[in-house]
Amino acid sequence: MSSTSVARPSYAAVLRIPYARRTFAAALLGRLSYGIVPLAVMLAVTRASGSYAVAGTVMALFSGTSVFLSPARAALIDRYGPRRALVPMAAAYTASLGLLTVVVWRPGAASPLVLAAVTAAAGACTPPLGPTMRAVWGRIAGDRALVQRAYSLDAVAEELLFVSGPLLVGVVVGFAPPALGIVVGAVLIAAGTAGFVSSPAVREVPPGDAREKSRGEGRRRVLRGIRRPVLAATGVGLALGAVELLVVAFADGRGHGGESVAWVLAALSAGSAVGGLANGAVTWRTAAGLRLVLLAAGLGLALIGAGLAPGLGTLAAAMAVAGLFVAPTITTAYLIADEAAAPGARVQAGAWVNTAVNAGITAGTAAAGVLVGRLSTGWCFAVTGAVTLLAALAVARGATRDGGAPAEEEVREARDGGAVRAV
Repeated sequence: MSSTSVARPSYAAVLRIPYARRTFAAALLGRLSYGIVPLAVMLAVTRASGSYAVAGTVMALFSGTSVFLSPARAALIDRYGPRRALVPMAAAYTASLGLLTVVVWRPGAASPLVLAAVTAAAGACTPPLGPTMRAVWGRIAGDRALVQRAYSLDAVAEELLFVSGPLLVGVVVGFAPPALGIVVGAVLIAAGTAGFVSSPAVREVPPGDAREKSRGEGRRRVLRGIRRPVLAATGVGLALGAVELLVVAFADGRGHGGESVAWVLAALSAGSAVGGLANGAVTWRTAAGLRLVLLAAGLGLALIGAGLAPGLGTLAAAMAVAGLFVAPTITTAYLIADEAAAPGARVQAGAWVNTAVNAGITAGTAAAGVLVGRLSTGWCFAVTGAVTLLAALAVARGATRDGGAPAEEEVREARDGGAVRAV
């Protein structure tokens, strides 16, 4: 199924695509769980074990299995189709969260080993609704400009979900045990996945073509086209992970409380949302590969500028400027990965970009923790920006090494190798 091309694609046109609103709404409902479950699990495990060390270890296992096994789960979706793969994943994930709820409901009732095993199992089964939804967008939108707007809308909506999710957890724990937040997350993922796979737009997505499976070398050649977007996404993740800790250190060093940190990070999210919407509204004439380099470089320069901020107000303004580049960079990375991947590997391509962002966040937070103990926060912001600039430079050098081919030429080369894009 594909939409017809439109003369002036818009966000309204995206939502007028047949079955788009129904499919997107169901995917967002399920993805809201990803904004709720991590905080709810952390609070519930802390309450049940009475130990921050146990809670930290459990969350590391949960995040690690969820993030680093994402490409493997995406490969199952590419191979068997969303309906056959997502349903058992969602069932296993929901069951694991249900078991975890029982385990943490009574403080001291479970050993740390049990908590670790159940949370690791839940993370390993997390359904990749985000990458799957983006693959569906590429299939139903048809027109490339419309796909760009769909991806931008998707990125902004996801940003809002990860902001609103923790707020909902805060409401829940105000009147109930934090374990109830896990229940809410389980219900959301079950309902969202059920609505998503029942949509005609998802039902018509076929499983992987057996002929494509026999062309292993051709597929590997196509997947090489995602190296640049994965590298750029890693740079963005490193920046985001470092910034969260650096903002806390900046506020503490000037005697401000946690509410000030929340406002600065909210400015970053607001800037990202504005940048994402603006990126989708523009009809770009610049090749996606060049845009990716420029956007990543813009983020790096903005972070270097943030190191010069004398106070919290100017830091918030600098974070808003930096945010303008975040969603557009990630959206462009997804677009290039989707265009470069073989039809039977599109969910995997998106999952690799998503994994790169999350892995970068983890590494960035750890690196910032080391830097804060050795440098002023201003220099820490400068180092973070410099690393992001180096990632942009590496992306640019990768394009040169590949002959400077923009994403469109990479796709054409992939198709010449026998992979025909399904729409």
